[in-house]
Amino acid sequence: MTTSSPSANRVRVAVVGASGYTGAELVRLLVEHSAADIVAMTADRKAGQDFGAVFPHLAGAARAHALPPLQPVDAVDWQAVDVAFFGLPHGAAQPLAASMPSHVRMIDLSPDFRFTDPAVYAEWYGQPHAAPQMQEQAVYGLTEWSRDRIRNARLVGCPGCYPTASLLPLLPVVEGGLIEADDIVIDAKSGVSGAGRAAKEASLFTEVAEGVHAYGVASHRHAPEIEEQVSSVAGRPVLLNFTPHLMPMNRGIFASIYVRLKGGASADDLRARLAARYADEPFVRVLEPGVLPATRHVRGSNHNLIAVFADRVPGRAILLSVIDNLVKGASGQAIQNMNVACQLPETTGLTQQPLFP
Repeated sequence: MTTSSPSANRVRVAVVGASGYTGAELVRLLVEHSAADIVAMTADRKAGQDFGAVFPHLAGAARAHALPPLQPVDAVDWQAVDVAFFGLPHGAAQPLAASMPSHVRMIDLSPDFRFTDPAVYAEWYGQPHAAPQMQEQAVYGLTEWSRDRIRNARLVGCPGCYPTASLLPLLPVVEGGLIEADDIVIDAKSGVSGAGRAAKEASLFTEVAEGVHAYGVASHRHAPEIEEQVSSVAGRPVLLNFTPHLMPMNRGIFASIYVRLKGGASADDLRARLAARYADEPFVRVLEPGVLPATRHVRGSNHNLIAVFADRVPGRAILLSVIDNLVKGASGQAIQNMNVACQLPETTGLTQQPLFP
């Protein structure tokens, strides 16, 4: 690998796609990061504008930290960049990654490098993978499960928000043989920011407020992503049920996961397994018996809360998992991966506590 460590313990960062929600979250978190300097921010339609004009809530930070104006991606001096975050629509990061100088570490928040097999990406995203040679170098960036590989990775493909909320509770209990991997049902809800900032009829206030609706039923692109990771710990191909729902809230993911116990295991066994696996993790917390998580308990933070309940149906259990989709489900996890890759303390820039109410 030809990447080098940042000099003088400073990390020069480029935020590619800084005018979207995940771009704004990256900036919000990075301006308080003790080792990161934002040296470039790109946008398409908003190129040439001041970042504070695009996101007024960060105008003070933009002035205080002398953030550069938004610019086209082809105007960036990549020789002056150590780490590039890609907050782009699917398909856009692939050619960019292939053209990046070898010293730049890349952390992609899009789905472009999440699948081991480029053919799976092509099947679910309706277009051929444009950089299969880069996919061979990519590491799936679920930090708590890929930390050792991320340390030496040039390219990290960050998980989607639904997969992050689903995999953190599922992987330990599947790996431990405590549940039947072929009988997993994930019922998940997301805030509207998960749909991105681009104008869409389905994201209009009157289309979302005062109601809940399912979408991508039996066809959502995050299902095969979850399946690939569950299969990797199960040691065989796994299919599961996954249905997402849109909630009338800005932020948050709530995953209710219904599982069938295996080999005489109990809900207490699942909780004990999860608690042991995440005992030393700074951002994952397994709740005490009977305690219910809520999206408002993690809003604005990089935290994941997990609860386990025995189902009233014998032999079954319910896993509940909550994250902020823009932080632990996107930009926060991306910075967590940067910290690991750059040999910085993993919590750097991510110690913000949740906002409540």
